[in-house]
Amino acid sequence: MVSRRNFTREFKLTVVRDMDGGKPAGEICREHNINSAMLYKWRRQLREYPKTAFGGNGKAYTYEAKLAEKDRLIGKLYAENELLKKAIASLREHAAELRKR
Repeated sequence: MVSRRNFTREFKLTVVRDMDGGKPAGEICREHNINSAMLYKWRRQLREYPKTAFGGNGKAYTYEAKLAEKDRLIGKLYAENELLKKAIASLREHAAELRKR
């Protein structure tokens, strides 16, 4: 079984900067024994998300991930809103019963 290699953020930044500096992609790939598709993927990630690219555990911080995070937050807020509406309705019913006495 072949284990996957893990590359640090600094390594990825160095490799992409070499490519942006004019060094041929093929040469970079041969030097570091990486696939050219991976090199271009790293470059695209860095251009799209310069501050968050290569953030951690190999997970790219993409638009889709950001959207999923927002969807989870919306769902949580919706559930909290529904709970508060039920609590208010229950308190109003309780207050009405107290006024009847």
